[in-house]
Amino acid sequence: MALTYKDSGVDKEAGYKEVEMIKGFIKKTYTPGVLSELGGFSGLFQMDLKGLEEPVLVSGTDGVGTKLKLAFMMDKHDTIGEDCVAMCLNDILCQGAKPLFFLDYIATGKLVPEKMASIVQGIANGCIKGGCALIGGETAEMPGFYQDGEYDVAGFVVGVVDKKKIISGDGIKEKDVILGLPSSGVHSNGFSLIRKIVFDKMNFTTETYIEELGKTLGEELLTPTKIYSSIINPLLENFQIKGMSHITGGGFYENIPRMLKDGLRAEISNKGIETPKIFNLLQNWGGIQEDEMYGTFNMGVGMVIVVSLEDGEKIMKFVQEMGEKIYLLGEVVQGEKGVSLCL
Repeated sequence: MALTYKDSGVDKEAGYKEVEMIKGFIKKTYTPGVLSELGGFSGLFQMDLKGLEEPVLVSGTDGVGTKLKLAFMMDKHDTIGEDCVAMCLNDILCQGAKPLFFLDYIATGKLVPEKMASIVQGIANGCIKGGCALIGGETAEMPGFYQDGEYDVAGFVVGVVDKKKIISGDGIKEKDVILGLPSSGVHSNGFSLIRKIVFDKMNFTTETYIEELGKTLGEELLTPTKIYSSIINPLLENFQIKGMSHITGGGFYENIPRMLKDGLRAEISNKGIETPKIFNLLQNWGGIQEDEMYGTFNMGVGMVIVVSLEDGEKIMKFVQEMGEKIYLLGEVVQGEKGVSLCL
């Protein structure tokens, strides 16, 4: 009996069905620079270089980590793609880049078109929020490689910035102001610790209703990572941003020093931060030390910005007039590169 590819576990027809299902989501992300159609061997994007003297391409790639486990447990896949976009886009914003286009990669043991389409729908939603086009991607069916019902998702983004406007942190100096933009929750980091606390220690499930949160644990933890393009882009057009840090894995202590030069230290107070309740609950459930919390999670601050003392108040007012929240976190001081956190 002659074997077919389907006999090995790869269903080409399911792949074709997925492509048909995702076309509408993807087209909604298209910006004027998109030249290609879905289904080609590559994505084509024409750059608009007007106003850019020395355009520099800025790229970033990332995944979602073990937050995927929550999506598997809940069989809910329409937000995890948005997380993937956020993790990539927020990184390149830190260099002052405007996102242009995004590509995704999804690998799974068995291709279920409806599930894959749900993931891509989340990716498309993230691209729309971030102002970039989804111009290509790959769905790989790999039978025997992933457990039933599981998959991995990763993304890649390209943006552009004028060379003279690259944010490197070089201009940061003593007495500069440190500001913070709120997170939407735990975002996409620290989930290995979170799962150990809530499932292993507390014996909760994703369906456990948490009174303090007013929702189930699963609903809280699957909240998508906030995408900051709509706030950062106007700030870049109107003010001089000296440095930015995306608060991901490693929390405050690992990420904030990445924008500082030797001899400068971030002196930060958490007093003005509206820390989401989920962090306090995780700390209490797990018996976690305060320093460990700020060294693992974003604690309610997803993006940190450094500006001059003169611009600090103006930027806070500007962001608030946009209907967004912003925190005054502290200032830059002389000292060993790192973070001093007043808790």
